[in-house]
Order: sequence, then C-alpha cells, then structure tokens
Amino acid sequence: MKISNNFFGIKMSAKGLGIQRKKMNLISENLANSGTTRTEEGGPYKRKFLVVKQENIPFSKNLELQNQSLEMNTTEPAHFATTPATMTGSNSSADSPIGLSETELKDNKEGETVYMPEHPDADKDGYVHMPNVNVINEMVDMIAATRSYESNLTALNSSKQMAKDALEI
Repeated sequence: MKISNNFFGIKMSAKGLGIQRKKMNLISENLANSGTTRTEEGGPYKRKFLVVKQENIPFSKNLELQNQSLEMNTTEPAHFATTPATMTGSNSSADSPIGLSETELKDNKEGETVYMPEHPDADKDGYVHMPNVNVINEMVDMIAATRSYESNLTALNSSKQMAKDALEI
C-alpha cells in the first residue's frame, strides 16, 4: 500500500521499523551461527550486518519533492484539489523514503583460531577456524536495535494521533 506524501512522518517511521526489523533478523542469524564452523560456501560463518545510508539532500529540495501544498477547488468549495506534482508522486519508490538505501554486507574479518584436534573441521595441525561473531557485541547491537524500533514505533503512534486529531478539527 502506498502512503500519500501527506503522511511523510508515518512513512519514515514505517521505514525505520522495517530497517530495525532487518537488523534484528541479521543479529539473530549471527547469534544462531556463532558456532558454525562450516558453511555451504566453505569455511566458518561470516558475520552479517546492515548498512543504512541517507543521501545529502538540501532541505529546500526535500520540500520541493514532498510538495505538501493543497489548493481549494473552485467548483466545489468543500473539496480540496491536489496539485499535479502530488498526484504523480515525486518520490518514485513506494518502499523507500527519499535518498534512503540499505545494504546487507558480510564482515570478512577472520575469526579466532582454536586448537581442537578432535573437531571434524580441524585442519592438519588440529586448529579450527571459528566464526567472527562476538556474542557480546551482537547483544549490544540487539539492545540498540530494540530501542530504535521502540523509538520509531513511538514516532509512528504520534504521527497517527496527530492525523486523527487533525480530522477532529
């Protein structure tokens, strides 16, 4: 469902919720594979993380792209007519707010090498290459993602309440 430009705050909060959900999924995958020494690609599991980038768009340009103006329709005074720019949707992607992109990457750092000669994935010297997942760091990232999710949810609920209150005017 496409959310109109008039609900940009709701759209941004919804995108933030989606990003934090993806982060939580990657963190849980990392934690689940923190002991995986052999993957389908071969070698130990590599930690995954999400990179989110915002384009540097000037504020005035962002206002032009959002085009929040409404004009009174002269034929029916009770109705509002939207300008053609808001009807076409300057922001072409319904899923992504202006200039926001996310990328899932793998951390290619080497994990620990542990001496375990009885392990099936041990090399000829008895060393096993472990995944590069640090459980403590993942738990800290999980707490941060949870707090960010809660913040976005609060912002979403505030935007919904403002829209509801505007209808009561």
